[in-house]
Amino acid sequence: MKFTHLNKLAIAIIFLIQSFAYAQEVIQVDSTGVAKESGLIIETTTKNIKDTLVPFKRFKAEGVAAVVGEYVILDSDIDKSYLEFEQNGVSTAEITRCQLLGKLMEDKLYIHQARVDSILVSDTEINPQVDQLVEYMVGELGSEEKVVAYYRKDNITDLKNDLLKAKKEIELANRMQAKVVENAEVTPEEVRQFFYNIPEEERPVFSAEVEIAQIVIEPEVSKEAKQAVIDRLNEFRTDIVENGASFATKAVLYSKDGAAATGGLLPSFRRGDPYAKEFKDVAFSLLEGEVSEPFETDFGFHILKVDKIRGQEVDVRHIILFPELSQETIDFAKKKAEDIREAIVNDSISFRDAAIQYSDEKATRNNGGQLVNPSNQDTRFDLTKMDPSLGAQVYNLKEGEVSKILIDQDRTGKKTFKFLTVLKRYDEHPADFVKDYEKIKELALRQKQINTIEKWQNKKIMDTYISVDKDYQDCEFASNWTKKLK
Repeated sequence: MKFTHLNKLAIAIIFLIQSFAYAQEVIQVDSTGVAKESGLIIETTTKNIKDTLVPFKRFKAEGVAAVVGEYVILDSDIDKSYLEFEQNGVSTAEITRCQLLGKLMEDKLYIHQARVDSILVSDTEINPQVDQLVEYMVGELGSEEKVVAYYRKDNITDLKNDLLKAKKEIELANRMQAKVVENAEVTPEEVRQFFYNIPEEERPVFSAEVEIAQIVIEPEVSKEAKQAVIDRLNEFRTDIVENGASFATKAVLYSKDGAAATGGLLPSFRRGDPYAKEFKDVAFSLLEGEVSEPFETDFGFHILKVDKIRGQEVDVRHIILFPELSQETIDFAKKKAEDIREAIVNDSISFRDAAIQYSDEKATRNNGGQLVNPSNQDTRFDLTKMDPSLGAQVYNLKEGEVSKILIDQDRTGKKTFKFLTVLKRYDEHPADFVKDYEKIKELALRQKQINTIEKWQNKKIMDTYISVDKDYQDCEFASNWTKKLK
């Protein structure tokens, strides 16, 4: 089992944030020893160092399980951790209070040291994430009042403040961990030693992988269809600007996206939000109350109205429409896809050249249609982990084989036609040092990062004021939190 970060609001935050992340892959070493990434990881032994530090503060408070630096961990925090696991569907039958306390102490050690090292996280960085999370929860439960009641808060402001504090602590720990491992690197010799130190029968087995390319053909929207949408949006704008019609009402009646139900409202909109550049450029160029001219993005045609400007945030409303596609246009795109596929199958043109010349997918066509795995930016896709819909399309394709014409349909109802090929297939196989060097290097680096974090943690435990209540002195922590001489 791999522990997630424990805090008062983990139930909510799990939908928004990921585990501690840094440049490569997250390495979360927990103090219970159960969160290590792989069976390949070699256990390390904590070096015993006599603690000569003088505690900066001594106190006894009812319900205090431990103190790490200036951070107090209460017995009730352990109870809440159990509750959070259970509410997230995680069995707690084999999780001990000692394990949970060890994890909580580890989290606080990161946060304490981050502050010592002057690592800062500003409210400005975190507020958009908090707002996004609250919006998500409101969407799930139906209203702010229900969200407040669910989390047993007095009001939405208190909930946001708690979320902000929790997310800032997670980000502080994230950055502290990233700083600890930022200089961890492995040499080719270290990679070799790592691999050959693993008994042959225990070496990893790598899953089957594929490299994929695709060609996408989109039905072409006619100039007349585009102009019809622009004219319609201009009618809306004129009625709003000149006749005082309600932008929100028109959004409810005519806009073609999910925000229509709320009058097209996008609250607390920021430049860093994941919207089209053209959309953000227009949103931040308008004055309060101003309505934009119609404009186009990859998603459709829009008009915007700015309701409120608050520094770097704006509340905007928008209406989006999509041009109508005639059946003739759709049929033409399908026929085009079929003709290109036939030319490839008949060896009249290579798949790569056809993608460069004909594919309408901007992100892949210049690379011959080859897809990049979004999880690691590699060209290989693990068949056991890839998107199920994509996996189903290529699972039975042989290397070099071209799929049938497939139809994709986005949320707007727009159809596109595509076909795929498997450029290369890698069967499941035991790790081979030469063929799988890059993967083995990643494992070796992960091991070194874990060792680096463990050494750092053991040192900081000895350098930091830590007090563990007598009720937990007999716990068998993976790290020497009680600073016992062994």
